[in-house]
Amino acid sequence: MVRKMANIFGVVLLVVGVLGFIPGITTGSMNDGMLLGLFHVNILHDVIHILSGVLALAAGMSSAKASKMYFMVFGVIYALVAILGFINVDKDILGVVASNVWDTWLHVVIAVLALYFGFAAKDEEEMPVAA
Repeated sequence: MVRKMANIFGVVLLVVGVLGFIPGITTGSMNDGMLLGLFHVNILHDVIHILSGVLALAAGMSSAKASKMYFMVFGVIYALVAILGFINVDKDILGVVASNVWDTWLHVVIAVLALYFGFAAKDEEEMPVAA
């Protein structure tokens, strides 16, 4: 299940990252746009989503252990990004990654899911086989 979720995360993050570059889906400029009219994005934000997606897919295709490690690391990263989003409401995170309240709450959801799959979820490869 952890590998499957890493692959799902990977596809979703890749799609979201690519959508950030498509006019009409993202309004405004590429360096200061609104994805789906809700999420504040810029080029760096979109590239981070694409890279996160590529790493998730690589982990998901590799092993359950790699997938759990991906979720552990990215769960912590997205939790920190969410905290920074709450500290700097409607301001760019660290002055470079576009963010607004919608982004912050989405990062909270991503962090919670990633931390669950990284630390709490059991994968089929880890479960004992019943006799």
